[in-house]
Amino acid sequence: MIDLARLADPRHTAMLVMEMQRGVVGDLSRFPELAEVCAERDVVAHAAQVATAARAAGVPIVQCTAAFRADRAGTHTDNCPFIRRLLRDPAHMLEGTGAVEVVPELSAPGDLESRRHHGFSPFTGTSLDSTLRALGVRTVVATGLSLNLGIPGLCLEAVNLGYRVVVVSDAVAGVPADYGDAVMTRTIGLLAARATAGELVRAWKDGEGAAGPWTV
Repeated sequence: MIDLARLADPRHTAMLVMEMQRGVVGDLSRFPELAEVCAERDVVAHAAQVATAARAAGVPIVQCTAAFRADRAGTHTDNCPFIRRLLRDPAHMLEGTGAVEVVPELSAPGDLESRRHHGFSPFTGTSLDSTLRALGVRTVVATGLSLNLGIPGLCLEAVNLGYRVVVVSDAVAGVPADYGDAVMTRTIGLLAARATAGELVRAWKDGEGAAGPWTV
């Protein structure tokens, strides 16, 4: 059993929120199957629960968002079947539109943002690693979407970069839902610790936040 309080000590932990955007899971979603699974499993509510506890404990939150420019500058448009399919819609997740905004349940003025314009991982081609190291982060808490691509990519790159990872099991989702469950068991379980939103909130509360009796 993991020592969650030690692993996710707020003094060296950041919460990463992966693509919890209006155009992905919110009111402007273009992914109905994924949005449906998230609604059935209260993924947004669980992620918001963790975010509220993170802010109270002094854990920085980084909103890892994705967007495209209208001219597609900075995006590889022909090296991935999924991206080619998405970009058949010229209005998909455009910079400056409501679709790229973080859902209001998870957004707060003090959050950091790491925006990417290509790929499926929040680390490659962004300043996320530098930002986390500047904050003294050694453990990342992963929430968001999806278990098909983004969350496995986040975990794999974080581990490769030397971070420890905790995935909040009820604040992530994939499609079909049973495939997402298999990814959690057979892939995420090899890369990261797993905890529910409630378990993580209790660990932070019991540790009395960043000023409490945490052990490094």
